[in-house]
Amino acid sequence: MWWRQLLSGVDRETRLIWLFLCIATFLRLGLAASLPLTPDEAYYWVWSRHLQLSYLDHPPMVAIWIRIGTTLLGQNALGVRWLGPVSTLVGSVALHQAARDFWPRQTGSWRAVALLNATLMLGIGAATMTPDTPTVFFLTIALWALGRLIRTGLDRWWLVIGGIFGLAFDSKYTAALPAMACALWWISDRSRWRQAFSVITAGILALVLMSPVMIWNATHDWASFLKQGGRTGDWHPARALQFLGELLGGQIGLATPLIFILFVIGTWRVARLAVRNQEERLLAFMILIPCAVFVQHAFGGRVQANWPVVIYPALALAAASTSYRIGAACGLGVGLTLLVYLQAAFSIVPLSAHHDVIARQARGWEQLGKDLAHTVPTTNYIAVNDYAVASELAFYGKPLAIYGADRRWGYFALSQRNAGEGVLLVREKERPDVPSDWQLGESKGLVCRYNRQAIMACYRLWALKAPEDAAWRPVKLPSP
Repeated sequence: MWWRQLLSGVDRETRLIWLFLCIATFLRLGLAASLPLTPDEAYYWVWSRHLQLSYLDHPPMVAIWIRIGTTLLGQNALGVRWLGPVSTLVGSVALHQAARDFWPRQTGSWRAVALLNATLMLGIGAATMTPDTPTVFFLTIALWALGRLIRTGLDRWWLVIGGIFGLAFDSKYTAALPAMACALWWISDRSRWRQAFSVITAGILALVLMSPVMIWNATHDWASFLKQGGRTGDWHPARALQFLGELLGGQIGLATPLIFILFVIGTWRVARLAVRNQEERLLAFMILIPCAVFVQHAFGGRVQANWPVVIYPALALAAASTSYRIGAACGLGVGLTLLVYLQAAFSIVPLSAHHDVIARQARGWEQLGKDLAHTVPTTNYIAVNDYAVASELAFYGKPLAIYGADRRWGYFALSQRNAGEGVLLVREKERPDVPSDWQLGESKGLVCRYNRQAIMACYRLWALKAPEDAAWRPVKLPSP
């Protein structure tokens, strides 16, 4: 058989890791197809229906990836998430090659692949679609290109590195931190200064690829940069211990406990050997510089648990260079990930909406759309003041006319329309908050979103009219 000939020269460990990757990809595709979209995913799907140079919350790459997936597979959950499992598989192959280039004298280059794929961060992230998904992919590819640069010494790899970091920035702003670390690594090594022309050219290429985000911000009063970077100057040292504890706990959870310990050991090793070896110095810079930024930020505000994902590929490489066994750590990580998959798909543990984060975010939207279709006349529109709820109803609420009442929609190239008579949907316990020139009428009833028989959330409907001469009118959101 052809496949036996193909595997004849492959060792047992490599065969096992390929088997693991194939099974993991199959499971991720299955979860991606079966789990309803979360509010953030639905929000990014709205982006994909109206592509532009950038957006208020993030750069445009996640919208581009969703557009590719839905073009190939249709306007459904699998189409939205398709590039998640696929990019993780491709990135794993690239990480395997990076490990061989970084540690050519060591066997077991699959260790880095196993460690990264066994984290809860990648296990969940590969089956969903957020800006972290393309970010982790491009930063993994960047490590592959850096490994090629180290092993071959060819200047042309700098162009690849610059292009990849540019695309990573187009995915998430925090990707600039590993890019800065890479630049400092080059500056710290005098023997590489002869590559200055290639490095400068790579920087120019990165800036060209980043230019759409720059242009959008420049034409929108730097709104996205101010939103994402406006908290960097905050200083609340009295709460630093709390925020640092949350940051540490979040990483222990996302990496899973035993893999987190291996990450710490690997970081210590590369930091200790950074003076002598260029490989260790590069990884130390790419791990410790972003860590320093996140720790500094924790003295002024909360660091979201997913922000440090930009260092996870480098952490996996660093941990793979140690001599410690990884079987138990990877086994625990895979086991925890499978439990999350089972809970997400089947709700095997009956939890309340407060404790079941997955159900609270993803369940009941399609039925809510159907209930609203029976409650609201087809001649009326539904304005929603919560962008997340509006995005979910835009995806699942067809044929309803869903309008966004949140002013963030003003940063989209979507038309504000004189929608006439409609209703405003707000969370049950929220007071309607509308512009003074909108006409808010009486309550039109209550609708709830369920997971099986459990209530996830309830929403109240109010009669609404936004006059044609209103300063701000609801924005019509796209539908599948």
